[in-house]
Amino acid sequence: MLAGRHATPIHSYGYEFAFGGLMTCARCGCAVVAEIKKGKYIYYHCTGHSDKGRGGYAECRRKYVREEVLDETFGALVDKLHFDEEVLDWVRDALKASHADERKEQEQAILRSQKEYKRLEDRLQAMYLDKLDGRIDSAFYHRMSAQWRVEQTRLLREIERHGEAEESYMDDGVRLLELARNARQLFARQAPGEKKRLLNLLLSNCTWENGEVRAVFRQPFDLLAETTTALSSQRAPGAVSSAEHPVWLGNLDSNQD
Repeated sequence: MLAGRHATPIHSYGYEFAFGGLMTCARCGCAVVAEIKKGKYIYYHCTGHSDKGRGGYAECRRKYVREEVLDETFGALVDKLHFDEEVLDWVRDALKASHADERKEQEQAILRSQKEYKRLEDRLQAMYLDKLDGRIDSAFYHRMSAQWRVEQTRLLREIERHGEAEESYMDDGVRLLELARNARQLFARQAPGEKKRLLNLLLSNCTWENGEVRAVFRQPFDLLAETTTALSSQRAPGAVSSAEHPVWLGNLDSNQD
């Protein structure tokens, strides 16, 4: 997405707005759109078409917000993903533990596919001997061998797929960590179109009301945001944290449901 493979339409102004089409109005559910005033100032407002224009526009359409305000607001949201080296070490440890489980599952899946491939190969060899000895005819041999060869080809693809998944698991996890940790810096220096693509990758259900933006992080960035928030709370004066699990268990209460 950051490489621009998913193109964002350019507005008729000839300018791609950073937050256009990203939010809906919290009051009426309509889209929040952008427009340029005096040739240089960008404002956002609700379309107010909750009743398709019948009987006038919704009152929330009169509320405007400058793009600079939204830029600061979204920047603060993205900044919730930033974490320091201590948290990075904890998350890496969790990723390594998860990778060990993932690798075990992949290895077991590969072993199952290899055993099934060997079983079919043994069948093919035995059936070929039966054909030579005249116990089965050529038509039956060719029909069954063709089916089993197709199944063997599928098993080889499965083995290859599981092998590639095992190799990319840690790489994908590291990329997500790097993206989350550097999201604020990326956001600050991106052009409007790239800002929108970054926010679409990180956030969902963005709503706007009287200049206040609300959004939730997509998975797995929601877990990283919760982890960072938990750490900040535990580092506050007077906070008590768990010695064994300072981030993951520090905010649990008595109601475990």
